[in-house]
This record gives sequence, C-alpha cells and structure tokens, in this order.
Amino acid sequence: MKKRDKYKRTLHLASAIVNISLLTAAFALVWYLCYSKEIVLPFYRKGNWMVIGIYAVITIIFNKVYGSYDVGYLKKTEAFYSQIISVFVVNTIEYCQISVIGRDFMHFMPIVFLTMLDIIIVLIWTLLYGALYKKLYPPRKMIIVYGSKNASNLVMKMCRREDKYIIAESISDDKDFEVIKQKIDEYNGVIMYDLHDTFRNDILKYCFDTSKRVYLAPKISDIIIRGADEINLFDTPLLLCRNDGLAFESRVAKRIFDVVFSLILIPFLAPFMLIAAIAVKMYDKGPVIYKQERLTINGKRFLVYKFRSMITDAEKDGVARLACDDDDRITPVGAFLRKCRLDELPQIFNILKGDMSFVGPRPERPELAEEYEKEMQEFSFRLTVKAGLTGYAQIMGKYDTTPYDKLKMDLMYIEKFSMLNDIKIILMTIKTMIFPGSTNETENMSGKGKK
Repeated sequence: MKKRDKYKRTLHLASAIVNISLLTAAFALVWYLCYSKEIVLPFYRKGNWMVIGIYAVITIIFNKVYGSYDVGYLKKTEAFYSQIISVFVVNTIEYCQISVIGRDFMHFMPIVFLTMLDIIIVLIWTLLYGALYKKLYPPRKMIIVYGSKNASNLVMKMCRREDKYIIAESISDDKDFEVIKQKIDEYNGVIMYDLHDTFRNDILKYCFDTSKRVYLAPKISDIIIRGADEINLFDTPLLLCRNDGLAFESRVAKRIFDVVFSLILIPFLAPFMLIAAIAVKMYDKGPVIYKQERLTINGKRFLVYKFRSMITDAEKDGVARLACDDDDRITPVGAFLRKCRLDELPQIFNILKGDMSFVGPRPERPELAEEYEKEMQEFSFRLTVKAGLTGYAQIMGKYDTTPYDKLKMDLMYIEKFSMLNDIKIILMTIKTMIFPGSTNETENMSGKGKK
C-alpha cells in the first residue's frame, strides 16, 4: 500500500474529473434540450459552451468547499451528503443564471429533473469510488505513542473509523527509545499524543528518516507557529509570530462582510425566525428570547440573544449547568431548534450591533471562562477576535469534543484567518444545519438556564 500512496492524489483527481464530467454532461443535456432554444436570443456554439463551462466551474468550486471528493477522509455517507448539498446549491445558482439569460423565469421542471439525475450520478459515483478506494487503500495498522492517559479519547474517536484506521498497539513514552523505534517499524503509521518536546522531536525525525506516516496531536504552541510568517534574515530562516490577532485591514473587511451579509440575510431568515418564535411561545407561553452575558474580543461583555429552548425555570436553583444530550430541561420545540441550530438565529442582531461576527470562537460565559482558564491558561487567547456565530468547533465538533480540542480549533481559525476561509465555514455550517449527524454543540446557560 505504501507504493500506492504516491498515486492517491492522482486517483482522487481522476475520480473527481469523472464525477464533474458526468454532472456537466447531465447539465449540457438539459441545457440543449430544454433551455438553449427557449431564450430570447439563442446562443450559437461558443455561447452554449460558455454556459456549460460556467456550470462546470461552479460545480468544482462548491464540491471543493464541501470537500465532496475527500473519499477516504470522509465517510461515504458524508461524501454523499456533501455532494448533494453542492448539487442543490449549484443547480439553484444555474437556474438563476438561465433566468437572467432568458430575461424571464424559465421553466423550473428541467432543473428538478437535472437535480434528480445528479443525485443518481452522485450516488453511483460514491458507491463505486468508495469501494475502489477501500480495496486499494485498506485501513492502516498503526501504533500510538502516548505521554498521558488522555490519549484514550483520541483512540476511541479513531476507532470509529474502522474503514481508515486500525490502532493495533499502544506504547508509553516511558519505554526505551530503541524499543519504541522497533515497534514503529512494524506498522504503517504512528500516532503521537501529548509527548514532551524533546522526545516528540526524536520520534518525528526518525519517522521522517524512515518515510513513516505520522499523525500528530498539536499543542497550542504548534498552532501558534502554524500562523507564523516566513522571513529570512540574510542566510538565517526565521518564523515571525505576530501574536496580535487580526490585522487592521482584516478586521475592517470582516466587519464590512458582517454588516452587508446580515442585511442580506435578515429578509430571508425573517419567516423562519417568526415561525420559531411562534412555536416557542405556543408551547409553554413563556418568553421567546432570552439574553445571557457572554465574552467577546478583549474580554468585553455583551448580552447574547437566542430563542429559548428550555423550560423557563431550567436553573431555578441558581446554579449554572451545561446542557447535555437528552437533557430533560430542553423542550420538544427547543430540541428541534437546537438540532438545526435555529435557536442561534437572533444572534444575527448581535452581529449587526458589532458584538459578534459570523465566524469566530463561540462566546463563553465569564464565570465559565474563568474556570476554563484555571485548567487551560491559553483559553483567553480566543479573545483576540470577536466571538462568532459559527466556527471550526461548530462544524467539526461532536458530543464528546473536549474544551481543549475546541480551544485548539478556535486558535487554528485565528492563526490561519482569511475571508475566503470565513465563507467556507459559513457554507459548511449550512451543511451541518441540514445534516446535523452526530454533531451536538453543548451550549452554556445563564442563571435562568438555556432557553
């Protein structure tokens, strides 16, 4: 399998080309049969090619955003869901384009037919390519070298992907280094978790020298270094860690995007917010919105808005508690709102006010942030940017995602900030809302509880 690894990207590329070609061919068929002659001024040859080419480009962009071709990294079902989302988005955009070209609302049924055909193509492609990939690249047998018992959480997560990983052995870093090297040689890859720096570097260099694949759980310092700029002082390479949050121009661009996107979204979200508000009110006649003090950039305190998802006296004892799976304080209406993230919609007004951004670390309660900082001194690093409606932790987090792992994801976002990445996270959030899967963010509650 090691020899085949060098061809994995080529295989992915070839498979993606086949997929895109089939989807584009399906659109070309619908375009020529149903639309090309119906527009006011029909195109001749090159114009038709341009329309079809634009469809192919949009398909590539959205499949790239949603990681639709990451078979092997994603489960087959996740790859299928990603492509379905992409198909709906691309076909909706393309229908709007066709209507603009035709100077009228064109017939919608051909796009519906195209979407159904695309779903069939995507399903067949996912099953066939998934089977081929599994045959060519069976699960890797690996060893984990750990420095603390916390590694068991990572092992359990990786064991859920039996199609990709087989952790056959574990060994502590208190063993002799020569013994560990001999063990590493027996496997396809090595996982390193919570090792002290010198020991970790020795193993990393050994694996590099022997071309051994390494999965490394990063430390906070690693994430900070990832955001460094590369500079050269004469003949000495340096890494510059600025450690001052986002640059001024990035903050300005982010704020402009937040305001414009909020104003665009509000009219579209208003019907959903109205329905959610009526449902919350009708269930138990309690308040629709609840406010809770949270932290944002530089430790500034503000009141976050949410649709109430819990009973009105969820914390009548005055003790703040985290919501959990199957929490009996969550109302049936609230459970649905939380699952689809609809309870967060009122925060769009927090974004307009400037307290929050669309993308960033989730705002934390002051008292809980203080508790987290006792265990993780780096927790305050999240406050170098505005709190966000969504982020890496929201699109990747699961029930058992630890606060430390969420912190690392937040810092990865901050250190690698770009507006393009913000847009990608927003699009991935839409996927999470439609296909929640096992993701379940535990939200913090105020003295009156999460409502």
